[in-house]
Amino acid sequence: MLSSRTSASLLSARKALARRFSSSSNEEAASAGGSLIAGVAATFGTYMLADFLSNFIQHPTQKMDYGFLNQFIDRPVDKPFWGTRTQHIVGVAACLAVADHGSQAAFAKYLGRPLCFAKSPAAFVFHTFAFIFSGVLVYCAGDAALNPAHEGRRMEELKSGAYCTYIGTNTAWFEPYVPLAVARVAGQGIANTWFGSALFPATLAYSTVKGVGWYDWGDSGLNDLEMKLNGLAKEE
Repeated sequence: MLSSRTSASLLSARKALARRFSSSSNEEAASAGGSLIAGVAATFGTYMLADFLSNFIQHPTQKMDYGFLNQFIDRPVDKPFWGTRTQHIVGVAACLAVADHGSQAAFAKYLGRPLCFAKSPAAFVFHTFAFIFSGVLVYCAGDAALNPAHEGRRMEELKSGAYCTYIGTNTAWFEPYVPLAVARVAGQGIANTWFGSALFPATLAYSTVKGVGWYDWGDSGLNDLEMKLNGLAKEE
């Protein structure tokens, strides 16, 4: 039989080992959580920039309404946030970033490995449609529920937004193929950069989803202030 001193030593060693494994698990969980937050934040920033840049594709000669930010670019401020391009840039990017990472995590769990276009092209294309549709739909729901301009017709606005989301999302099927086209034209080195693999594809997708889904091209899809800024409506 083990002496009481030996038993106490073994028990102490087991406790120390358990604490070490527990501490290691906590550190791994914290590291994973930090990586996820950093990933979502980076995607959020990319999508905001992509939305901003897409306006130059959809409205190359028109002046846009960025709400409270207008004061910094010598444009009048009508509404500070709601109904402006800034609302769309921030709101859609936030919803898409969460939906994107959530969808990737779900597919990775189902496939048993990280989602990759090269290994699972069909799943990746479906993921693209799923996260864009769900992310934009959540944004439309939030806009319908919270935007003061929709008071009295919130359900109609939600239905309209859902339909436009569906129409627009169907145009984004090409997004996973953009890096392949960039590699063909500019080389694999450019395709592997943040610009070639993330920003450029997202910018093009934003342009088609908004442009086709909401007919947001040229002089169409402008709010009241944008109409005035571009000489399409008389000043009151």
